[in-house]
Amino acid sequence: MYKLLSLAAAAALLTACQTTGGYQPVSDPLPKLTVTFADAAWNGAMVPAGQHCKKFGGNGATPALTVSGIPAGANAIIVELNDATYQPLSYDGGHGKIGFWITGGGQATLRAVPGGTKAMPAGVFLEAKNRATGGWASEGYLPPCSGGNGNMYFADVKAVYKAKSDGEASKLLAQGRIDLGKY
Repeated sequence: MYKLLSLAAAAALLTACQTTGGYQPVSDPLPKLTVTFADAAWNGAMVPAGQHCKKFGGNGATPALTVSGIPAGANAIIVELNDATYQPLSYDGGHGKIGFWITGGGQATLRAVPGGTKAMPAGVFLEAKNRATGGWASEGYLPPCSGGNGNMYFADVKAVYKAKSDGEASKLLAQGRIDLGKY
């Protein structure tokens, strides 16, 4: 026998899936990750020169990050890149979601990953491509691409257990956020 969800319950379930990327939170509130830049060119105030999209002459990559406070049991870090100023790409990895396989908890340094491509370096995977459309559309991660409008960019960083088989559940273990800066 199937049970129908009320409209409110279905909306709540949809919202939970959108904000957690399909990863079931293990607690409320979740433990906080500490996220810092591993590259001194990034300071959180301004996106470094050249780290923007190809449409405006850049050759951007994600910033290299150091993530601390990773719980035991995490096997991946998901970095969801967003444009805080442009609502359609301001949540749930609007500029793309990049995953990094890790072993063990504690701390991990995440390498920079080039934008505009589905091809990922070893140990890195494309969790979801960006949602940009038209002339802004590209494969994979879309580097800051506001056309010089002064948009603010940030990344939500999540420590997860990413299921490796159909019988397992993917779990959200901890999360953090870092401002990438204005472009």
